[in-house]
Amino acid sequence: MSRSVLITGGNRGIGRAIARVLAEAGDKVAVTYRSGEPPADLLALGVLAVRCDITDPEQVEQAFQEVEAAHGAVEVLVANAGITKDQLLMRMTEDDFTSVVDTNLTGAFRVVKRANRGMLRARKGRVVLISSAAGLAGQAGQANYAASKAALVGFARSLARELGSRNITFNVVAPGLTETAMSAELTEGQRAAVVEHIPLGRLARPEEIAAVVAFIASEAAGYITGAVIPVDGGVGMGH
Repeated sequence: MSRSVLITGGNRGIGRAIARVLAEAGDKVAVTYRSGEPPADLLALGVLAVRCDITDPEQVEQAFQEVEAAHGAVEVLVANAGITKDQLLMRMTEDDFTSVVDTNLTGAFRVVKRANRGMLRARKGRVVLISSAAGLAGQAGQANYAASKAALVGFARSLARELGSRNITFNVVAPGLTETAMSAELTEGQRAAVVEHIPLGRLARPEEIAAVVAFIASEAAGYITGAVIPVDGGVGMGH
């Protein structure tokens, strides 16, 4: 059965790969994007693209209204939108910290709370939060990003306990460094230094993250909630 799916930050990288996999599986997929134009390949698959800055509560509400009008209440939410403002602690400004937390953590809170309005009425739903291996292991120069991504674990697990009886699952997928526009900015030396610490010896592909998200959002994963699933090539060894 086709489900109404919303993926925040679904116009590029990991979010785009998730949108493609779920749309090809027959779901009614919508993605949010903050800037630029939605990818032509997603539009060709019938994906609904909605411009939305998740740091703005009014834009979040408007985006959900557009998705609900087109596809019905959101049944699967993938909270993927996020930003980085990397800097060593002594050079990190308060805005560097708070803007990352507001997007990556508070933004997730906004969309999860709004999606749960329909999920509670339906007494079912799937919520997948995209965290990061950096949030589990830490990363120098990413105190703001790691803090925001680590907090998603406590957020998801608290909601898994709070709303499990309503048949709504909350899980976290934590990718390692992935072949995206962000990783493309690394120098050869930086890339080699990262890969040296990955047991599998390479970066992740967006499609590998998408495959895990597709499973955890599926009916087959109905008895999994509160889980944190690293997709990091073994960097964290489960942590």
